Amino acid sequence: MFAVYADSFSSDDPLSGLVVGERPEPEAPDGWTTVTVKAASLNHHDVWSLRGVGLKQEALPMILGCDAAGLDEDGNEVVVHAVVSDPSWSGDETFDPKRSLLSERHQGTFADKVVVPRRNVVPKPASLSFEEAACLPTAWLTAYRMLFTRGDLTAGDTVLVQGAGGGVATAAIILGRAAGLRVLATSRDEAKRARALEIGAHEVFESGARLPVKVDAVMETVGRATWSHSVRSLKPGGRLVISGTTSGPQLDDAELTRIFFLQLSVVGSTMGTRDELASLVSMLDATGARPLVDRVLPMEQAAEGFAAMIDGDVFGKVVLTR
Repeated sequence: MFAVYADSFSSDDPLSGLVVGERPEPEAPDGWTTVTVKAASLNHHDVWSLRGVGLKQEALPMILGCDAAGLDEDGNEVVVHAVVSDPSWSGDETFDPKRSLLSERHQGTFADKVVVPRRNVVPKPASLSFEEAACLPTAWLTAYRMLFTRGDLTAGDTVLVQGAGGGVATAAIILGRAAGLRVLATSRDEAKRARALEIGAHEVFESGARLPVKVDAVMETVGRATWSHSVRSLKPGGRLVISGTTSGPQLDDAELTRIFFLQLSVVGSTMGTRDELASLVSMLDATGARPLVDRVLPMEQAAEGFAAMIDGDVFGKVVLTR
């Protein structure tokens, strides 16, 4: 079958290990099902895999891709949940120490077909296109869990989203606005600030700018470059929810005094559950909010999408179609 896969690693030239070609069709073990892929979306995870981060040499060749929407074996339209937990695990799969993402231990979604545990498919409503639905399982699910599960935000609360333009940040802006939050956003880039306003932010600011109000929570994916600003932007008792560190994991100043004196909470958040994905899909179906798609490419042109992501030349999701 057709597939986009990694056959080698390179930290300096990740695209050198990307292959567009043929791979054997997958066979579904007991308890798993085969999904015919109609659309899949790119994540930074796919680029990191080509750099050799999170993917082991002995797993190569590995079909890339975490996210997909398509048809199950009975022809039903479905969204694929990317987190694969151990068969013995029960409860929130993000806490399973043996969990993995598709394309780490199990072949990914950039192919004609992908096999996943039966519990990892969620019905896709007719109101969502395959391209839109394919955006949801990683970045959008991460943003949903950050806002509503770990962030515990409700209508009327004020949230600051750092680094507008990134996939999770973009999702957080759109979802926050749809849920009745007051959404503030930052970016170093003037064009990205303008886009953030267009997709739902109430106000935008340059990175590090003093805000006119203190916020109930901050959605943090940048890390070192924005950490101090995030802490200083919170109300007493506020929550800093972090799911990534794109600017680096080390901190010059952790702002510990401010954190304990104002009784702030620093909350980690990783991916999301199958039930949260189902809730996210239902939310979009009910509200009409939709993922922001930067571009749609045939899967044969996957390298073009990877190059755009590596260059930072995207606002929203890059979607690959079959």
